[in-house]
Amino acid sequence: MISNPIECLVVDDEPLAASLISSYVERTPFLHLVGQTHSAESALEILSASQIDLIFLDIRMPGLSGMQLARLIPAHTRIVFTTAYSDHAVEGFRVNALDYLLKPVSYEEFLEAAKRAKNTLTLNAAPLRLPVKSHILVKSEYRLLRIELSNVLYIEGLKDYVKIYLADEHNPVLSLMSIKSLEEELPDSFMRVHRSFIVNIERIKIIERNSIILGDRAIPVSESYKAQFLHKIQN
Repeated sequence: MISNPIECLVVDDEPLAASLISSYVERTPFLHLVGQTHSAESALEILSASQIDLIFLDIRMPGLSGMQLARLIPAHTRIVFTTAYSDHAVEGFRVNALDYLLKPVSYEEFLEAAKRAKNTLTLNAAPLRLPVKSHILVKSEYRLLRIELSNVLYIEGLKDYVKIYLADEHNPVLSLMSIKSLEEELPDSFMRVHRSFIVNIERIKIIERNSIILGDRAIPVSESYKAQFLHKIQN
C-alpha cells in the first residue's frame, strides 16, 4: 500500500501551463513534485533516472508528442493527460491513461484526478490477500467429513490411503486418496517432511534430532526435506 507521497513529473511545452500544474502538485499533500520539463525527450531522461509514479502530460508538443511518450514510459508510471484539445480522449484511454484534463485546469478538477490516481496506485500496490483455507472435506468410508485444519497434527500416507491424525481424536481418519493429492489441497502451514508424512507446522513443539514429536509419535524428517523444513520453521 502506498504510504509515501506519489512521485510526480509534469511535462508541458508551455511554461505557464507547466508551472500551474506544478503548483497544483506542490499544493496537494499526497503528491511530491520530482520535476517539471517542457519536452518529451527530457521527460524520458528523468523517467530513466527517477522513480516516477504519476506523470501529468501534455499531448501536443513539438518533436516527440505526449501520446508517443505515453507508449514509451515504464508500465508502473501512470498518466494523467493535460491538454487544450478534446479530440485525443479516445486515444488517451487506449494508452491506459488514468484521466484526461482539459485546459484551463482548475485546482478542483486537478484534485479529483489526483485522488483517482491515488486510489488506483494504492490498489495496485496492495498485496493480493487470498483467504486462508480453514478446513478440508474428505471421504471416510461412506461419510463426507469436514476436518478443521487447525486440529490436524500430521498426515501419514499408506499407498492409496492417508491417515489424518487429529489433536482431539484417538483414532485417525482413514481416507482413500494419495498423500500427494491431499498435499495440493493444504495451505502453507502444512509441509511434507518425508515421503510418507505431512506435518502441521503450527502444531510442532519439539524437534529432536531428525524427528518431530507430535502427540505420542516421532515423525521422521528425511534428508531430502530437511533443509527446506529447517528454513521454513526458522522463518
